[in-house]
Amino acid sequence: MSIQLFDFHGGICPPEHKADSNAEPIRAAPIPQQLVIPLSQRQGSAARVIVRLGQAVRTGETIAEPVDELGVAVHASSSGVITAIDHRVTLTGEVAECIIIDTDGIDRWHAMTPHPTWREYSPIQLIDLIQSAGIVGMGGAGFPTAHKLSASHIDTLIINGAECEPYITADDLTMRERAERVLLGAEILQQITAARRVLIAIEDNKAEAIEQISSALVARGEQYQLATVPTRYPSGGEKQLIQLLTGEQVPQGGLPADIGVICHNIGTCAAIADAIATGVPLISRITTFTGGAISQRGNLEVRIGTPLSHLLNWTGFDQDQCHKLLAGGSIMGKLIIDGDAPVTKTTHCILAATHTELPDPAPASPCIRCGLCAEACPAKLLPQQLYWYSRSRQFEPLAKYGLTDCIECGVCTYVCPSSIPLVDYFVTAKTEIKTKQDEQQRAEHARERFESRQARLARDANEKEAARAARKAQATANPEQSRFADQLDPVQAAIERAKTKKKQLLMAQPETPDPSVTRLELTSQLEVMSQRLSDAKLNNADQKILTALEASIALIQSQLSDDRIDESKPSDLAESKHINPAGDI
Repeated sequence: MSIQLFDFHGGICPPEHKADSNAEPIRAAPIPQQLVIPLSQRQGSAARVIVRLGQAVRTGETIAEPVDELGVAVHASSSGVITAIDHRVTLTGEVAECIIIDTDGIDRWHAMTPHPTWREYSPIQLIDLIQSAGIVGMGGAGFPTAHKLSASHIDTLIINGAECEPYITADDLTMRERAERVLLGAEILQQITAARRVLIAIEDNKAEAIEQISSALVARGEQYQLATVPTRYPSGGEKQLIQLLTGEQVPQGGLPADIGVICHNIGTCAAIADAIATGVPLISRITTFTGGAISQRGNLEVRIGTPLSHLLNWTGFDQDQCHKLLAGGSIMGKLIIDGDAPVTKTTHCILAATHTELPDPAPASPCIRCGLCAEACPAKLLPQQLYWYSRSRQFEPLAKYGLTDCIECGVCTYVCPSSIPLVDYFVTAKTEIKTKQDEQQRAEHARERFESRQARLARDANEKEAARAARKAQATANPEQSRFADQLDPVQAAIERAKTKKKQLLMAQPETPDPSVTRLELTSQLEVMSQRLSDAKLNNADQKILTALEASIALIQSQLSDDRIDESKPSDLAESKHINPAGDI
């Protein structure tokens, strides 16, 4: 059954340059001596390292796990030893934390767990498996697939095989050679989303891919349909493809799920099929190597983390002929600043263009307000107005003119007769706005933390004061139940008890009487000590005090039994340093 197609605004038809790389089958690139595997993708959060330096790992083994729903797992692309965890420059010029593996040349695989009964799994189980397999959008955006699948109420699932940008043929070759795998991934996505229909969209310049997908669709139900779309850039843009196939527009600032649609790339479908059916995580991808400075152009299956220099050497790269080395196609590609940067999960094309293929643009001249950019803009924006406000850094009007809806497709720059790099201005403005928003968010979080701390301290102080007041009120109302009912201050009461006990111990210390003491004085001391012992027993004094008193009495009694004690010699009690009859020390 044919599908009614609609149209989207603008677009261009640049030279395709597809035949430069789609004539040969996919080849497996050799495994390098060292892999540099980033922990983060273009979008989402970085994964948490779960391996240590010096640890031996096998192909497909998990080396980093997601920290939240916006993250994905990261796996060893080949067997070897973890030699470093360091920050490296990626192909897009960003700096990311990476795990470095020195490969062993054996490519020993970790045990894989296939899921042949996946049709009996719940959507949540399948989504968890996709996240654990490290799958992201492989069309270039790199958004975590598992998080994207959390949307509900999906009516239409679109499998995007348009691949509209010049030079790129990775999806084309994947559909030609792995059509069954692509559609198996589409079936898994359909089970997760419960979509009523599944549309596989392919541009009409990919005849062989259309033939292979059509043959594979015969065994599927009527809900699976092939949609052949016109070759026009950027028909593969998510919002433009949705409008082509459904006639509906994604709301400004909204998501496709808001209108019951979800899109996934051809490469993403194949990766999902591998992960669920065979248990193999995302450790490699199909990447186009093309351009006049590469002699062996074509599509390679490349292990994630392979340094670009290793692949360029293998494909016959000519540095002298290369004028621009891009990650991506000729329109949206980003200039590569480090030839040793690694291939990532979103690297779908490496373009080594000669000066003839991609000459330098003419110097920018003033805008002539011709309106060609507005006519070509597929998002129906006014690029000339966005340009003026971006150039003057007036960020508030940019929101009014829909800067966030710009898909950075480069069409406006392509058609501008004044050679103004419009997209560069828009990207810079977006970056500055995002930086300011992040700063405001951090400041707001800091303020909230400060206010929360102040509130907590005040709450704790109030609770302590209330507890003290409650204890005091209880002591006043129930003096017999209070430990300190007869004292104003519990601490002072404890000090007084300690002083009393010390005094009792000092009073009980055994003394050695002076030989000059008379028998009369010793007799008096014996009476005093005996009285103290009696009082102490009545007051249930500490056993140490009783023992000390008994020792003192025994000493005095031994002195009284000494015949040398003078019976009549007077004693100067005022000068004596020993215990006197009054019992003072």
